[in-house]
Amino acid sequence: MIENARSLNIAAGLVLIAGIAYILGPLYLTLSTASQSYEFMLRNGLAWYPGDQLFSNMARVFAETHIPVQMINSLVVAFGDALATCVLSFLSAYAIVYFRVRWAGVAFALILATIMLPIEIRVITTYQVASNVFSPVNALLDVTGLNGLIAQYFGAPVKLEWSVLNTHIGLVAPLVAHGTGTFLFRQFFLTLPKDLFKAARMDGAGPIRFLFDILLPLSRTSFAALFVLTFLSGWTQYLWPLVASSTSDMQTAVVGLARLVPDTEGEVPDFPMIMAATIIVSIIPLAMIALLQRYLVQGLVLTEK
Repeated sequence: MIENARSLNIAAGLVLIAGIAYILGPLYLTLSTASQSYEFMLRNGLAWYPGDQLFSNMARVFAETHIPVQMINSLVVAFGDALATCVLSFLSAYAIVYFRVRWAGVAFALILATIMLPIEIRVITTYQVASNVFSPVNALLDVTGLNGLIAQYFGAPVKLEWSVLNTHIGLVAPLVAHGTGTFLFRQFFLTLPKDLFKAARMDGAGPIRFLFDILLPLSRTSFAALFVLTFLSGWTQYLWPLVASSTSDMQTAVVGLARLVPDTEGEVPDFPMIMAATIIVSIIPLAMIALLQRYLVQGLVLTEK
């Protein structure tokens, strides 16, 4: 029996159209405002129809702001975060699942605990460590009394100093300390046949060859998904780049967009240029998603087969 679901289809279509309008409405407003002049915005407010000043406003972004340099910083941070997270998560999950590691469950629990401690919660302690990477070593020398002995024999205690603030390493490294990738790869490895590793060993493949020739190709979809997620997370980071970088040349594009809003009370922001900068900053994440989309689709097709 075929049911008449026309009313249900109409309702579902209306909900879908409303959802699309809710999502695309702000994007359209951004694009239309970016195509108007600053004088037009002062007279009429945000524009609901496109103008002819889009490329002019984009040229002003490149000429009058630090957004181009900050986009390079964002690219370094996002790509470094995504690549490091994928590699470390893949290797850690491989060790936990396929090796008889003592206290593997405890290690995995500690890795998962990092999910409950994002960078926004530990920003103060992270800043202290980033300002001097050797501060835990100095504290250990003071607590154990070794610094007193060193001062007694050599005349001065040991004080190691290495600050990674205002550096790309300092921007990337704290973002990598996250256990989501390890959890994702571990769950994927557990879905694979348990005899896969034994069969590879019977064929003469060692752990390294099994890792690169068998496990890595099977994990292509998981790699692409995790890379996209961590890339977008690194690209949209605001708090840590704001804290860890004090100069405009080392800040990221998201921080640069916030800096375009004037601090002077009563001054009207140049919304057309800000919206144009927003469009420029959004190009690279959209291009990355489009580039990796085919790997995600191919992985889903192979999974269904």
